[in-house]
Amino acid sequence: MQEDLEEELTSGSDEDVETNKNDVAEEAESSDSECETAQEKKLRLAKIYLEEIAKKERKRLNNEDEDERTDSIAKILKEDYLKSAGKLHSSVANQYVSADLDNISVMKCKNHKASITTLYVSNKFIFSGSKDGTIVKWSLDENKKLGCIPFTKHHTISNKVIGHSKMITSLAVSSDGKFLAASDSTRNIQIWDSETLKHVETLKGHQDSVTGLVFRRNTHTLYSCSKDRSIKVWSLDEMAYVETLYGHQNHITSIDALTRERAITSGGMDSTIRVWKIVEESQLIYNGPSASIDIVRLLNEETFISGSADGAINVWGVNKKKPLCTYKEAHGCDPITNEPYWICSIGTLTNTDLIATGSQDGHIKLWKLNDNFKSINLLFTIDIVGFINDISFTEDGRYLIASVGNEHKFGRWNVIREAKNCVLKIPFVISKKN
Repeated sequence: MQEDLEEELTSGSDEDVETNKNDVAEEAESSDSECETAQEKKLRLAKIYLEEIAKKERKRLNNEDEDERTDSIAKILKEDYLKSAGKLHSSVANQYVSADLDNISVMKCKNHKASITTLYVSNKFIFSGSKDGTIVKWSLDENKKLGCIPFTKHHTISNKVIGHSKMITSLAVSSDGKFLAASDSTRNIQIWDSETLKHVETLKGHQDSVTGLVFRRNTHTLYSCSKDRSIKVWSLDEMAYVETLYGHQNHITSIDALTRERAITSGGMDSTIRVWKIVEESQLIYNGPSASIDIVRLLNEETFISGSADGAINVWGVNKKKPLCTYKEAHGCDPITNEPYWICSIGTLTNTDLIATGSQDGHIKLWKLNDNFKSINLLFTIDIVGFINDISFTEDGRYLIASVGNEHKFGRWNVIREAKNCVLKIPFVISKKN
């Protein structure tokens, strides 16, 4: 690790018979399976993966020679490795010409009566949460409501959880689509079946409102952050608490994670970003500007973007304690107060050079990162009235999904009365020639 990252802090924890032959055979088989070590399992799965790739490439390159098939397989394996390590970077930003304004889809329903605070986009669905305590599931392809987890004044009936009783603060869905995790302004996390929207479990442990949720990719490991200044790790395979991480000196405002056993958080008014190395039980600390750091998002495993209350966008590398580049007052200033518009939301197209930001200035902005992330240029803007409380690219990058509200997700100090509380699906005009 480079010299400028020598400072690592240790994270604490708040807690610190007779049988027949058939049965014997079955038991022996089960025992063999249980005795498989992690390394043996990894090797077995790797062999299956290689066989699948080889099968696909033989079919695709039916008329080519064996050397070309081998080269093709090697290329795929290299790309998969670089992608998992966060080192596969695709330069796609120049292909984005503009938003297709004539085909923007506006998704509204009677369930969402207040500002949309958060959303999660999966391969087929959009999940949105609102200040009114409702969660709505939408079809990504058909732009229609598929179901709703309702607001209920008393969130349990006969000890059965039926909905949320407070504003929704964060949503996350596991990579396999099995679990929907939702937090509201209580201390609890509710786990739902993302297909049926039936309640599965309640996770308890935080001492204040939960402000962020994220699943580690391709796992059922859930990370949560809270106003209680802690991060908690949960295993949804066992529906169990794993550990707590400490370090922030103020309310934690956002959390993100990709494939590695790491999480990244922004500490709001403590003006720090922290990368939590779960296995090593340590953390890397990055000191930002004096303003509150309200949001942080990973672009890849090595690069992350932060947005703050002074309107600045900062691009960071994990091996540098200072930003690689900064764009000040990215959404301009309030014409009356001359105060910069806060950065309310950041969306990243993973492992590329493209990001999007939202505020309350009436625009979503698309940005290109240049020169190994050492500079940032504006590509184009999309005019949207309201607070852009959350934004996310679809996995293929063809759409940007935005949650829009007449109020900021954190408070009610300003209301944009002409804004519509809705979810927007914004298509892009993309040129493959650039």
